[in-house]
Amino acid sequence: MNYLKLNSKLILSLLLIIIFSFLLSSCGIVRPGEVGVKQRLGKIKGGVRQAGMYFHNPFFTKIVKVPTRTINMYASLSSLPTKEGLTISCDLSVLFHIEQEYAIKVVQTVGVKNGQDMIMSVLRSSVADVTAQFLAKDLHTSERHEIELAIAKKMTERLGDRGFVVESVLLKSINLPANLSKTIEEKLQAEQRAQTMQFVLEHERQEAERMKIEAEAIRDAQKIINESLSEMTLRYLSIEAFKELSKSNNAKVIITNGKTPFLIHEDGK
Repeated sequence: MNYLKLNSKLILSLLLIIIFSFLLSSCGIVRPGEVGVKQRLGKIKGGVRQAGMYFHNPFFTKIVKVPTRTINMYASLSSLPTKEGLTISCDLSVLFHIEQEYAIKVVQTVGVKNGQDMIMSVLRSSVADVTAQFLAKDLHTSERHEIELAIAKKMTERLGDRGFVVESVLLKSINLPANLSKTIEEKLQAEQRAQTMQFVLEHERQEAERMKIEAEAIRDAQKIINESLSEMTLRYLSIEAFKELSKSNNAKVIITNGKTPFLIHEDGK
């Protein structure tokens, strides 16, 4: 009797485990940042499912999850041609996402796992085509942003309406041939020295212009003063000087010809 009770408990436990496992495997959870596509015996059933929990037959049906959030894919590319015939390598990232309206088409035509492989292939081809239109030195100048935009545009054209949206391409590091890197660095230094010299020359030119204007102002002032000092003006100034002297309490000797005063202090100086 005890043996039968033990077997019945064991069987009941196994049944509970099987039922729990069945319920767990029949429950599909679609998380935020992704959508679900129900696939039964290899065929798509229904539309796109938003974030939430869904039940399905685990033996014949599955929920394929398609990410719709932004994906940052890193790539290291080498043997890229340039306009002058050199080869360079670079590290870059591409930001892209899948439009949820195209989730079913992506599952049917590309597959979620193969999507990134396709993006990588398109990226390699697009980068090579774009770098072949620019000089190697452009990758270290303001043209760098234009190159990133050109790569993103080329990828968008080649991906077409497959449902993949390229948000941006970010060039991280550019590896140029050693001799070219040295040449570019020397050229940039020479340009900086030339700009510094241009600044110095402009400063000197402005200083010379300032001194010229100052000299002209002094000359004009002296000319005005000389023209205004007539004989009557000088006599008037002499009279005013005598008036001021008469107000002084200090003893002094005044020698004059009647026109211009000469002062002699008490100490004879």
